[in-house]
Amino acid sequence: MISGNRRARLVSVLAFGAALSFPSQAQPTDLPKILADRATMKAHPLPDFSYAGYGFGLATLPTDAATTIDVTAYGAIPDDGLDDTKAVLRALAAANAVQGKVTLRFPKGRTQITEVLRITRSDITLDGAGNGPGGSELWFPRPLKLIDQSSDYDELREYLVREKKQQVEPEHNIDYLFTEYSWAGGMILVAPENSRPVSYDGSKDVRDPVLANGVAGRQFSRTLTVDDAAKLRVGDVVQLQWFSVDGPKSQILKSLYGDTDLPIGSHHWTSPNRPVVVQATRVAAVRGRTVTLGDPLLHDIRADQPAVVADWTHLANVGIQNLRLQFPDAPSFGHHLEQGYNGIYMTGVFDGWVRKLTIDSSDSGILTDNAASLTIADITTTGTRRAHYSVHVGAVHNVLVKDLKVENPVIHPVSINTRSTRSVFQRAVVDRDAIIDQHSGSNHQNLFDQIEMHIDPKRGTDGWHYQLWVGGGAPYWKPGHGLYNTLWNARLVMPESIPDDAVVAITSGLEGPGERIVGLHANRKIRVDYTPAPYIEATGQAIDAAPSLYDYQLARRRR
Repeated sequence: MISGNRRARLVSVLAFGAALSFPSQAQPTDLPKILADRATMKAHPLPDFSYAGYGFGLATLPTDAATTIDVTAYGAIPDDGLDDTKAVLRALAAANAVQGKVTLRFPKGRTQITEVLRITRSDITLDGAGNGPGGSELWFPRPLKLIDQSSDYDELREYLVREKKQQVEPEHNIDYLFTEYSWAGGMILVAPENSRPVSYDGSKDVRDPVLANGVAGRQFSRTLTVDDAAKLRVGDVVQLQWFSVDGPKSQILKSLYGDTDLPIGSHHWTSPNRPVVVQATRVAAVRGRTVTLGDPLLHDIRADQPAVVADWTHLANVGIQNLRLQFPDAPSFGHHLEQGYNGIYMTGVFDGWVRKLTIDSSDSGILTDNAASLTIADITTTGTRRAHYSVHVGAVHNVLVKDLKVENPVIHPVSINTRSTRSVFQRAVVDRDAIIDQHSGSNHQNLFDQIEMHIDPKRGTDGWHYQLWVGGGAPYWKPGHGLYNTLWNARLVMPESIPDDAVVAITSGLEGPGERIVGLHANRKIRVDYTPAPYIEATGQAIDAAPSLYDYQLARRRR
């Protein structure tokens, strides 16, 4: 007879094995050393990436439509060739007047919109009849450069002038100032009322109200000790904020980058009111001065590496789904000269989602900033114009982008940008000119998981080669990334024109320290040349025992 405790442990183990879906011939011993060998795991730890996404990765996305406001009831007529903006704005105002959860519903067919749809409340879903044929299309014929009359991006405009951000391409006769819509703005703007949608001028920074001061906490644990927990309540969404309190000698910079010889840019410490690392999380429990968080600490908290628990103004439970966002087939003016055919800009949101969207002919499909615990799923970007971003993950924490399909030409098809942490691209497929952008600026502990990248290597005097990692960023935000960024079980697909016996060098520019590259494989032989030297394992082999690191870690949490 099996005892109750032993039976529970046995059921847990069996459920864990089923959740991982091991092939019949695969055993746990088939796992790479970074998951199975104690010494390797200690020397090269992996963060638990499974907390990325809505509800820390465990909650299902909401499906209850609640109160529904249909834009056709306020005068929108699809497919009549006329502008529906005023009707849609009347419907949005009606939705804003609803107490509790509300859905703004779009009909089948084309709805034409020529003003920014501003979402400034929580508990709202923009929903359509689907993103495929017979679904709901939002048609945006004019760029933000024409229709955005707000002052939202004045700070960014001033920054571009002050920093002399010029796109210079002599061969194309281009010497122009960057546009504000290269990095920000969207036809659908999700942001708290009267918030600061871009924050580029450090002199305008004001620290968020401090709820408690951190006293002690260990990296990758979920508990911390604070000086006084009187202002903290279970369920509160807060931000942990680490500052570079000692300038270039701050301990948080060592925790970010380790013992690196790479120069660390001045933007890490020259704005004293701006945290260099931000972790938006939820208070799960309070017992005395011990606080349990919804997800693990990004860094230690101690006397020489202090952090505060701060209040954070944000929206919650905002969703956009089942829509096609359609832009005109307008000319592309070039990199950083985008006119603002941007789909969604989501900032100041916790526990939000975007799912089942097709975005055609955009400059950028989805841009994120100052957000956390988002799930962005089943997005397809299409068109022939060269876009800047497909889905951009910037200044965010715990964002999960899964099942992204990039069919259009994009400069940064998958991008982890400045100050992003523990965010995940899972099962993205990039159909052409695939690169990985790890943008400078204290981005760290991020994961590219089971992605498929279609590449076209070139032959040089030293053989076949392809630069897979092409990171951006100014010198004042270098290195390219911090510790624990990970590429897991990525597949490279090369054209049949590459000889069967070719060995293709997969290269990088100057990136950042502490990268993990596990299971990078291709339909030709490859070798990896990444600078600075990363942890590399199983090059040329698929990781069959744990094809997705995110799913593997999520299954461990659920057992």
